[in-house]
Amino acid sequence: MDLEQLKNIIEASLLASQEPLSRTALGNLFNEQDAISSEQIRQCLDALRDACVGRGIELVEVASGYRYQVCTDTYPWISRLWKDRPQRYSRALLETLALITYRQPITRGEIEQVRGVVVSTQIMRTLEDREWVRVVGHRDTPGRPALYATTREFLDYFNLKSLDELPSLADIRDLTELEPQLSLDGSSSKPDAAIPAHQTTPTSPDPMTHELPHTDSQEQPL
Repeated sequence: MDLEQLKNIIEASLLASQEPLSRTALGNLFNEQDAISSEQIRQCLDALRDACVGRGIELVEVASGYRYQVCTDTYPWISRLWKDRPQRYSRALLETLALITYRQPITRGEIEQVRGVVVSTQIMRTLEDREWVRVVGHRDTPGRPALYATTREFLDYFNLKSLDELPSLADIRDLTELEPQLSLDGSSSKPDAAIPAHQTTPTSPDPMTHELPHTDSQEQPL
């Protein structure tokens, strides 16, 4: 099989799949008779990514693999195709997500200790329903509280290959800059189309030093 045919197969596979495809997943499309190497797949992915330069779509690598998506500069127009209004989340939810992201694994009690307010059950349920956080264990203390951490779906949604790509806390200035970047489609945490819309990498303040409001003992979740 020549590289041009291989490139066409990989391109079609990425467009047909509703989930990112890793090199291993792409390699599983072929049998021994095809004699396709991992290096050939890498060359084709590089060629497809270069071919997107100057176009309205891009090929990106996220935690789960590769996918096509809408470029940032075309998103304002493409978003008009979708009827659902973007869902906006409360400051409380964004602060909770930021704490889990930068201090994971972390318990709900530890989040409440930093924020100074009770974390509502609805906030934790929303984060788990979107598959952005999950329980990864239990703290070896009385009551064995659950430990929360972010998921591969979280990385995929925000175009991250790993947590190392998150901005450092020193580069983050204020939580108000985070909220506009998390205007999310409330229909699903996973892309519904073969070419999902681009989403910006989330940022957050240093949860240990940023001054947070201490008003009510129970916050409104959304």
